[in-house]
Amino acid sequence: MKLLIATRSQHKLNEIREILADVPELELLGLHEAGVDYDPAEEELEPYDTFEENAISKARYFFEKTGLPTASDDSGLAVDALGGAPGVRSKRFAPGGLDGDERDQANNRHLLSRLEGVDDTERTARYVCVVAWVDGAGERRTFRGEVEGRIAREPRGNGGFGYDPLFFVPDLGMTFASALIAEKHARSHRGRAFRAFRDQLLSTPGRSDGARASGGDR
Repeated sequence: MKLLIATRSQHKLNEIREILADVPELELLGLHEAGVDYDPAEEELEPYDTFEENAISKARYFFEKTGLPTASDDSGLAVDALGGAPGVRSKRFAPGGLDGDERDQANNRHLLSRLEGVDDTERTARYVCVVAWVDGAGERRTFRGEVEGRIAREPRGNGGFGYDPLFFVPDLGMTFASALIAEKHARSHRGRAFRAFRDQLLSTPGRSDGARASGGDR
């Protein structure tokens, strides 16, 4: 089975490949491998206020472009002291038009500045990931994963990406950027969401029925 992973983030694609590595006869394709050239219209695919709506929007768009079963995720960081921000705006939290690692660093600096003076006990947060799946049989389902943590006062660790250097996980005793890859995947929001998706793929080979989906619809 060929499955399109609708992301242009190589970091994210690598993580998803690791999480789904034990699904037999599954060929994961990134957008580049599927021959999908970048279109500026992609920047308008996440206008919604929920992770579910944004993930479905991306999955549907790339399914219609390729005809391939498509999985897309929308993920972000919800900080309690900021009223749940940056939330679905996590990717573009900091002002400016930076991209890639520079954008990640700017987002982290902006987050720390917004939390300046906030006590450690009030720096609670959670990572959220919603995976949407669209296929040729008309299925459209979502799978949600969350992990609780708090925002550190300075970046720690050299692994991961995004807000990982600031996201401290109490039961690990470290940030996601400091954790081993296997440790991160076992606990992360993306690991939990994609394992729920993986369970569906493994439970009914060759079929899209019988999903253990959260918030999905048919």
